Amino acid sequence: METIMKTFSDFQENIDYEQNTRELIKNTTKEIEENTRKIITFLQIIHQEGASNQILATCEKCKLVLHDIKLRYADLRQQVEPGFYYKYYDHWKLVTQKLCFVITLINYFETGSLKLREDVASTLGLAINEKDGFHLSIEDYLFGLLMLVSELTRFAVNAVTNGDYVKPIQISHFVAEMNAGFRLLSLKNDTLRKRYDTLKYDVKKIEEIVYDLSIRGLKPLEKYNS
Repeated sequence: METIMKTFSDFQENIDYEQNTRELIKNTTKEIEENTRKIITFLQIIHQEGASNQILATCEKCKLVLHDIKLRYADLRQQVEPGFYYKYYDHWKLVTQKLCFVITLINYFETGSLKLREDVASTLGLAINEKDGFHLSIEDYLFGLLMLVSELTRFAVNAVTNGDYVKPIQISHFVAEMNAGFRLLSLKNDTLRKRYDTLKYDVKKIEEIVYDLSIRGLKPLEKYNS
């Protein structure tokens, strides 16, 4: 009888530990999600008419929030025991993908180039190799890039509406390169493969914008780098 009671007492300790761990992870992830929503709200300024001179200042404001998010990921690393990353992965998977999107979007407006996975991981304080524990997976990074392309496509449409005919050309070059890169991949993740299908529509939309500018005589003659 005593052995049975001890066994079930140990079970309860494990159950309590698991529940406490999940609660800690849930609360930390909630903070990350709230800060991520704050950044996305800040970045909506890019679609407003006459706000182009505010974009870089907004990016700086976003990076302050990203610093706090990096600290929260450090908390998650402490809360998740080595070897249990994928046990709790679903808690932070989606928000990590969104963060890959906002970080690469901020970088695009600052440099006009793609922020590599290693640099995105560094911004969040994450490793890039699975063996190192808490890391940024390739798939999460790719999801973020697909969101980036969709947002830039939306930005290109609004730029034309606001009378800016240069940025859509720049974005068209960037999106074309992204599309060429994704074409090199053989995607095994069903969800990622389905999400990749939206890239085809984004590419088509960008091409239509550039074509429309061309036939209306509004396409800039100068060569602009993406």
